[in-house]
Amino acid sequence: MTDAVDLAWTVVQMRAGERIVINESLIAAYQAASSPHSLRALKSDIEAFDAWCRRTHRIALPATPEVVADYLDARAGKGSKPASLGRYKASIAKIHQLLDLKDPTSASLVKLRLQAIRRRLGTAQKQARPLRFKGPVRNVERDEPRGLNVRALLESCAEDLPGLRDRALLSAGYDTGLRASELVAIEVEHIVEAIDPDARLLSIPRSKGDQEGEGATAFLSPRTVRAIAAWLEAAGIKAGPVFRRVNVRRYKARAALRGRKIDSISGRETWDLRKTLSTPAVPARVEYDVGEGALHPASVGPIYRSMIQRAFDRAALVDLTADDLARLLKGISAHSTRVGLNQDLFASGEDLAGIMDALRWKSPRMPLAYNRNLAAEAGAAGRLMGKLG
Repeated sequence: MTDAVDLAWTVVQMRAGERIVINESLIAAYQAASSPHSLRALKSDIEAFDAWCRRTHRIALPATPEVVADYLDARAGKGSKPASLGRYKASIAKIHQLLDLKDPTSASLVKLRLQAIRRRLGTAQKQARPLRFKGPVRNVERDEPRGLNVRALLESCAEDLPGLRDRALLSAGYDTGLRASELVAIEVEHIVEAIDPDARLLSIPRSKGDQEGEGATAFLSPRTVRAIAAWLEAAGIKAGPVFRRVNVRRYKARAALRGRKIDSISGRETWDLRKTLSTPAVPARVEYDVGEGALHPASVGPIYRSMIQRAFDRAALVDLTADDLARLLKGISAHSTRVGLNQDLFASGEDLAGIMDALRWKSPRMPLAYNRNLAAEAGAAGRLMGKLG
């Protein structure tokens, strides 16, 4: 099924209080105007809303303001954050809009109940832990790396196919600040020449903030260019997705076996003669199989966490304890490189406009939120306390 037909089928299955007329053309138009991620999120949200309505014997379509408000309260009680509740509310509004039904979420009751939840829970979002190039340093140019840092992770990568891929992935993720879905969408054809002969430019056809495909460009450092080139050459990739799955097959060593003489075997008329033959020793070996398609966006975070664990095991993160590592790993996600680049740009003295341009932000809200802790250290009080010692 296409997403459009699947969405329509989901609506048909929802608990309705009246006959719902589905405008297939409108739903198809919405599909064409939306990203696959947005479609999946809408479908997931309305299925969850319908399931709750069935459990509580409510009507999902058309929903009343009371039903929507109670649903948001119930989700908040189960641990949903205000940002997630806002998305659920928007999804309920969207499905009513697509069905030409009155939007229940615009009622004052829903707005006030959601405002009460936000007042009770607060609106601060949990931020991914940053992966900064030199870790938590004050001077990104002169200070030596410390703590969890991108440089140590890159230097700890093995020279086998998974290691080459992971090094290129992390290096490109940090350089560009791309989100996971954008990072795995990079294709060989997107990498073009730059003025610096050792660097490259990355053409970004589409991103989360650019649904209409206006396009953008990011910078790839010589470090990243070398890492990507090494990975592509080793993997034999000439075109298509740059970052792909690597299947690893490990074979254990097998000692030589000496066969027995046929005459020493009783009942030889039914014996499998192959079992009497000597078998040579087989050395241990590893085989790799590189996939044809791109990595799934959900695999980027686990790859980063595996890289951190391996670097720690190889004593590359010398000032971290095992407890430190366990705490840090909980906050690492595919977004960590984006947060880390934001913070390094801020620490290096770049202004907000430059940071927004480098990471293709449409609004200053998120880059300011990512840099809030650094801003506190660099602010007037932080500077004074640093002088006082």
